[in-house]
Amino acid sequence: VLRSGAPITMLPLDVTHQIQSTPERLAAIQALGNRAGKAVYDMLTFSETFDLKKYGWSGAPLHDPTVIAYLLQPNLFEGRHCNVSIETASELTVGMTVADYWHVTGKVRNVNYLRNGNAEGFYALLTERLARLP
Repeated sequence: VLRSGAPITMLPLDVTHQIQSTPERLAAIQALGNRAGKAVYDMLTFSETFDLKKYGWSGAPLHDPTVIAYLLQPNLFEGRHCNVSIETASELTVGMTVADYWHVTGKVRNVNYLRNGNAEGFYALLTERLARLP
């Protein structure tokens, strides 16, 4: 897929782990007072238990919604066009995604590789969209 020539944007876990559902952000969703806000609040507080324990952070990361936010508002994310390959030869790192973010290999740049996300902007977008729903 990475060698297909198709335009590819990659939003790795390094970015989605920046988009954490902290207690303050969850409270803003709950405060919407609509069914959608309550449902999202309930889902996120239920599912966060595992992540909070695993990572020891103040909030759990969001993965799939971050991709949708990129599609709606790409300016919330930063990255660059670089070469991304999958390691297939190393016994230690086989299957690892390797991004040549600093262009040191000279390989063809094949992916829009995102590296940072604006968590405050993400949650503003999410809360604004949830507020539109019943």
